[in-house]
Amino acid sequence: MLFFSYFKDLVGREVTVELKNDLAIRGTLHSVDQYLNIKLENTRVVDQDKYPHMLSVRNCFIRGSVVRYVPLPPEEVDIELLHDATRREARGG
Repeated sequence: MLFFSYFKDLVGREVTVELKNDLAIRGTLHSVDQYLNIKLENTRVVDQDKYPHMLSVRNCFIRGSVVRYVPLPPEEVDIELLHDATRREARGG
């Protein structure tokens, strides 16, 4: 649940989602659920030459099971908060 709560804080911000099939999509995070399924709006594909058929897609729903990475800018990540939450989770409370 740690990552779910973190991603909920990113709603409304622009993120890049890299899928397991090497497709990378950038867009505004509209919503995320407990399975880390992601809905993006105002999307654009990162490598337009490789995926020209994706140019017309503006909104998409991405299943959490096909996501490889969601790279985040370092300034958006509160490392101390993540460390504390991880310690609490490891202790069972």
